[in-house]
Amino acid sequence: MTRLLFVKSDSKKGISSFQAFALAISGRVGTGNIVGVATAIYMGGPGAIFWMWTIAFLGSASAFIEATLGQLYKQEIDGQFRGGPAYYIEKGLGVKWYAVLFAIITIISAGFLLPGIQSNAVNATVSNAFDIHVFNASFLGFEMPISWVGIVVILLLGIIIIGGVKRLAGAAEFIVPFMAGAYILMALIIIGMNITEVPDVFSLIFSSAFSLDATFGGVVGMAISWGVKRGIYSNEAGQGTAPHPAAAAAVSHPAQQGLVQAFSVYVDTFFVCTATALMILFTGSFNTGAEFDAAGNVVNFVAEHVPGTPPDGFTQAAISSQFPAFGYQFVAIALFFFAFTTIMAYYYYAETNIAYLFKKGNMKAWIWVLRIGFLIATYFGAVHTADLAWGLGDIGVGLMAWVNLIAILLLSKPAMKVWKDYKNKRKAGVLQPDFDPKELGIKNADFWEKK
Repeated sequence: MTRLLFVKSDSKKGISSFQAFALAISGRVGTGNIVGVATAIYMGGPGAIFWMWTIAFLGSASAFIEATLGQLYKQEIDGQFRGGPAYYIEKGLGVKWYAVLFAIITIISAGFLLPGIQSNAVNATVSNAFDIHVFNASFLGFEMPISWVGIVVILLLGIIIIGGVKRLAGAAEFIVPFMAGAYILMALIIIGMNITEVPDVFSLIFSSAFSLDATFGGVVGMAISWGVKRGIYSNEAGQGTAPHPAAAAAVSHPAQQGLVQAFSVYVDTFFVCTATALMILFTGSFNTGAEFDAAGNVVNFVAEHVPGTPPDGFTQAAISSQFPAFGYQFVAIALFFFAFTTIMAYYYYAETNIAYLFKKGNMKAWIWVLRIGFLIATYFGAVHTADLAWGLGDIGVGLMAWVNLIAILLLSKPAMKVWKDYKNKRKAGVLQPDFDPKELGIKNADFWEKK
């Protein structure tokens, strides 16, 4: 898998395997890796981490299939490779209305509902860490909330998205290794400082996952529920998002991007999510609820190690307990980069579906409409409540996942044909296998038929 990341490409129409990987990681690694993991521990205890790991193994399989399908049925539109669920639903299933439905859902979800989760978390965390808060200002007789953090985010975002997929991929290629590497390094340092706690922490995770721990045994159901829920939200496997950057990659065989995207699920969950979980657990910087009221507020706690600290403050509390001078600032900066690159990825998903719907019409005009609306939605999310942002985001994720999962289940047969073809050629000693869909009886893979 890792070897495929560094296969070079000089294509002017596509991006490299590593750029596609970085763009997909941009979408997978976001607030879910910090706030989402902490929330899973808050609601389900340390055992939720085990179930988050479990769902990653299952998710990698769906990630492979959807990314392979994205490559298999991709198209060249306006000089760029485009693909994703809408494309493989139309070409693979032959159901145009279902493809249009997915495209519309993705434009609404990725373009307008999901960005608010990321920008809201950035605004809250950075504002608290650096004492930069939202204030109201009068404009044309209306009171408007002003967030300097939100303004910086949309200005930087505007510069990048105007440059198209090449600039998006270039930014992701530069930012992702730096942000993920620094965050994982911090986790390793904290683990090293608390190395004697390793057996106890992992014992706590596994015992809490199976109702064997006296303290957390009563919340094992919540551990499964929240571990699975936040794991899916974080790694995005099966949601239909990663096939978009996967399809943009210039590769010699569709299965190559399938393997790369399966690996990206492991990076997201086993490296970044686990880094957050271990920092929180090694330092004991968490609370876990036992009883909740109708609104979801905790009535009684199973464990309360940092009284009064909400889940979005667990990671900051963990790092600050070891590095009081800059713990809060470090998490704020990390979250800024995580969330910013995720917002970039959301834009690309939405733009790819605009290209699908309007490839024969005034596509560029509609892309500009998307850009303006996307920036407005991102700023709106930054200055409004987190509950609203997460509520809208959950709706968007759910709609995309349901539509896409049905499609990849129905198209799993051609995806497995592609995998077997790749595997057989690699076993025969071919380092860079080529691909001919006609040999496998796969129809409507127009790009590969013409190649």
